Amino acid sequence: MLSISAVLLDWRGTLVYTPPLTAWVERSLRRAGLDTSAPEVARIEAALLDAFRQPEVVRAEVGADRSVARHRESYDRLFAAAGIQDPLAEALYEVESDPAENPFAPDVAPTLAALAGAGIRIGVISDIHFDLRPVFAAAGLAGYVDSYVLSYEHGVQKPDPAIFRIALAELGVEPGAALMVGDRSGYDGAAVEVGIPTLLVPPLADPTEERLHLVSALCGITV
Repeated sequence: MLSISAVLLDWRGTLVYTPPLTAWVERSLRRAGLDTSAPEVARIEAALLDAFRQPEVVRAEVGADRSVARHRESYDRLFAAAGIQDPLAEALYEVESDPAENPFAPDVAPTLAALAGAGIRIGVISDIHFDLRPVFAAAGLAGYVDSYVLSYEHGVQKPDPAIFRIALAELGVEPGAALMVGDRSGYDGAAVEVGIPTLLVPPLADPTEERLHLVSALCGITV
């Protein structure tokens, strides 16, 4: 069993469920007051999928979470490549940036409470373009989190080792005493490069899915 003093947690895909592309399109069309029929949803989805593969869109995505401006620019490029204009383009960005669209998994609250109760420090480390503190506060979870390392606030994002070192410094722990928990090998998995033991789980496939018992087990606590 690992001797863990701090747990670093990714947000999207790990703690919260992110709806699939179809749901993103449908909710954005509804928010914009536009046609939400199945053929229209399919048309917009196909345009976005094609745009995601275009080289200029791929290039714009690199480092996009390092600032609010870069993130918005990358999505503006995506929408332009897909031939999508306002009001749908604005609605798509609003839905993508709305934390209410990303519900917490049901095991998040009890797991964070158990970790904090065991004296384990908790950090949230996320490639994101908006503040997650109000998100955790609204869910009644803010009292469990000791540190938030958000890419747009530091100008660095995963898999850059610097973001993990910032999190370790804020929590005051050595790499070997921390556990990184995430859902993307190419990003969250990079924590191993700075010596942090890492648990990778598949992205949440359902908002009711529970996987955090794996974290509790590794930390030797009971939820």
